[in-house]
Amino acid sequence: MSDSARDDDLDKSPMTPRVSVIVCAYTLDRWELLNESLQSVVRQELQPHEVILCIDHNVELYERCVAELAPKLAEAPWEFRVIQNKFETRLGGARTSAAEIATGDVLAFLDDDATASSSWLRFLIKPYENPKVVAVGGAPVAKYETTRPRWFPYECHWIFGCAYRGLPEHLGPIDHLIGANMSIRREALMSWGGFQSDNHDDMDLSHRTIHAYGATALLYEPDAVVHHFVPKARLTWGYFWRRCFFVNRGKVQAFRDMNEASNLRAELRFASRSLSRALLTEGRELLRGDPYAPVRYLALVSALALGGAGAIAGRLR
Repeated sequence: MSDSARDDDLDKSPMTPRVSVIVCAYTLDRWELLNESLQSVVRQELQPHEVILCIDHNVELYERCVAELAPKLAEAPWEFRVIQNKFETRLGGARTSAAEIATGDVLAFLDDDATASSSWLRFLIKPYENPKVVAVGGAPVAKYETTRPRWFPYECHWIFGCAYRGLPEHLGPIDHLIGANMSIRREALMSWGGFQSDNHDDMDLSHRTIHAYGATALLYEPDAVVHHFVPKARLTWGYFWRRCFFVNRGKVQAFRDMNEASNLRAELRFASRSLSRALLTEGRELLRGDPYAPVRYLALVSALALGGAGAIAGRLR
């Protein structure tokens, strides 16, 4: 389908749900990025019903947002609210604090260091015309502060919360949404009490959705794009190996907390598909003369090995 035909189809949406956009922030260091993120919501072709900014345990940031952002966004075509995380936990608690007071049918989560394309919400919300769709994620495209290292595997962009090689190229089911750009029906999220994990809230949401509603209830829409800022500090080997190890160590407890909703098979599928896909793609790149192709593949193998070691360490804990 051509872009113009698809746009015409999107414009014919008969039952567009009310959308609450939720942004969470925790540090003044991202002040400019936070402003850009909120301004990108102002520019949406499909305007939300409301925008809720939840500040995560930072009184100075909360007071500045109330004093500066609230007046600045007073003329926006939606209600803007600034609240504080009511729970002792961090990101998961902040998102749940906002979800509890949201009045939209669908909750759309946007990171404070991500700027949405003008068509983001339009594409993200379109699949909800199907009542069987419960959660939809979009593509957080990496926006690098500095040059991306050539050794970095494209399958490992998940390390800094961005879209990675291997995701569906068209709207379709997925095992795991990316937290910087995801949405869910509010009723479904609150049916299990909101986010039950801090560091793995997107995985928790994804697995619980599939467990409760089936694999086709969780979709990925690559045309729902946001640009996710990647600072140069995250493009180092030290950050790479630590994320591979500690994220997977933490997943062990997250899986335990999900009980029967946990889906280890999804993680194993990702690992096996990443290796087989990278072997072909990097093999082709090597034949085309890219000397970094085998380096990227070895880095991917290292990432999976570190992930496995992290999982073992998590079980031993």
